[in-house]
Amino acid sequence: MLEALANAIRLPELRNKILFTGAILLMVRVFANVAVPGASQVALSQLFNSQALLGLFCLFSGGALSRFSVVAMGLNPYINATIIMQLMTVISERIKEISKEGEAGRRRIQRWSRYLTVALGAGQAYGFTVLFQSTSPAILGPLDWFQRLQIVLVLTAGSVMLMWLGELITEHGIGNGVSLVIFAGIIAQGPRAVSAVFSQHSTGGLADYLPFIIFGAIALVTTAVIIEVQQAVRKIPIQSAQRTVGLKQGQSRASFLPLRVNHAGVIPIIFAISVMFLPTIVSNYFQGAPPDTWIHRASAWIGGNFTPNTANVPMAITYNALYFAFTFGFTYFYTAITFEVTDVANNLKRYSSFIPGIRPGAPTANYLAAVMNRVTFAGACFLGFITVVLPIAAEKISGIPQQQLYLGGTAILIVIGVALDTMKQLQTQLAMRSYRGFIT
Repeated sequence: MLEALANAIRLPELRNKILFTGAILLMVRVFANVAVPGASQVALSQLFNSQALLGLFCLFSGGALSRFSVVAMGLNPYINATIIMQLMTVISERIKEISKEGEAGRRRIQRWSRYLTVALGAGQAYGFTVLFQSTSPAILGPLDWFQRLQIVLVLTAGSVMLMWLGELITEHGIGNGVSLVIFAGIIAQGPRAVSAVFSQHSTGGLADYLPFIIFGAIALVTTAVIIEVQQAVRKIPIQSAQRTVGLKQGQSRASFLPLRVNHAGVIPIIFAISVMFLPTIVSNYFQGAPPDTWIHRASAWIGGNFTPNTANVPMAITYNALYFAFTFGFTYFYTAITFEVTDVANNLKRYSSFIPGIRPGAPTANYLAAVMNRVTFAGACFLGFITVVLPIAAEKISGIPQQQLYLGGTAILIVIGVALDTMKQLQTQLAMRSYRGFIT
């Protein structure tokens, strides 16, 4: 690996891409530390220590949300816009036809995604402004309409700027721009989170290191498991028919169709987080209702009980069970959208390929659907375990609360996925120049 990295740095073109990517990521981290004026950092710290799901939102923003910086929303609006446009390719036949028009169609859909990012970013910025005004103690003080509009415009512009910087990395850097921005944010939170937890639990004895040793062991085992699952595929044998070119008859070729165990990636987790956080957002809108009304009592009950670490044990079990169920269900939902068995079967038939023992056309589609359902079951259980079970188990075993060190399975899953994709892209660049790559 070190030899491959040295070879990559020796190549002027690849070295310039790496340096350009590093400069953009450094710029992103600078903006993540520029706070919006008027926000109480003490109140922010209290809120994020009491809300585990806000810790997940902060994870995707690279810690910018916990400081309420100009890029506090991170790339969440852009990710949501991209997911919505992917869903629209299934719902709308017109958009599906546009997506098949090659590069021109891709650029058209990407332009629509950017417009949708602005709209979603403005709505989300307004929601965070209202949320931070209704907390106790309040993070933002009383605001008139012009001040609120300023905050909404600043936060929306910050998300659009991150989207632009990510696209610059994709175009002029080493690729995977949006993923690398999230990757850099997660990595940047590690040292600060570890040092904050250690300073709070330090008593001057060797026993202070035991929780971190246990947590490190859990992280290493989790990393190994995630790498195995991320690289795991179900290989479907594919046979190509013989072709006759002139007077020569070519031999049939055997290959395979790889079906990934975790085909959906981290998208189901993002879906599940959005759904589970929706009741809390709605309840915060009604915190200002009169105290003697049922609306105020209901919103207060949701805010105090609809959390993963509530003291109400039945509600904690219900919450985490719903969280697992949504993650599991969205894994099947997103896999069905992104992997269309009918299109795959038609493409195999078009290129004179078939699965041995399976007739082309509808039987091939039915066979692929059955295999994909079984493979997705393992992937859905894996994502549910990483998202729900692992943080709870790590907290119980190591004694480190989730709110203080939220670098659990979701963060490791994102970091490993981005690292593997980046290594593969660098390996491709090295292979084009006859260098040994990262993965041999």
